[in-house]
Amino acid sequence: MNTRRRMVGVVTSDKMQKTVVVEVSRTYRHKLYKKVVHSRRRFMAHDDLGCKIGDTVQIVESRPLSRHKRWAVETILRREISAGDTTLEEFSSIPEGAA
Repeated sequence: MNTRRRMVGVVTSDKMQKTVVVEVSRTYRHKLYKKVVHSRRRFMAHDDLGCKIGDTVQIVESRPLSRHKRWAVETILRREISAGDTTLEEFSSIPEGAA
């Protein structure tokens, strides 16, 4: 296995072609004040797999592909099922004359 960094995050935007924005969240305890700190970073990643918003993905370091893209989507760990995937015909169980 190679020494490239890998991170797991959630896709927050897929509006670009072959590019997704992945948000990596991290929770840790502050050294001095011992409070729980939540931090997040957003990375632009190259996407050949067809990720959608809400998918949990693993990204891996790569060579610079554009001005902001230095990561690539390696695998999709979990797909997010959205309500937009189903059509209206699947839910219409009422006959046309009964309403």
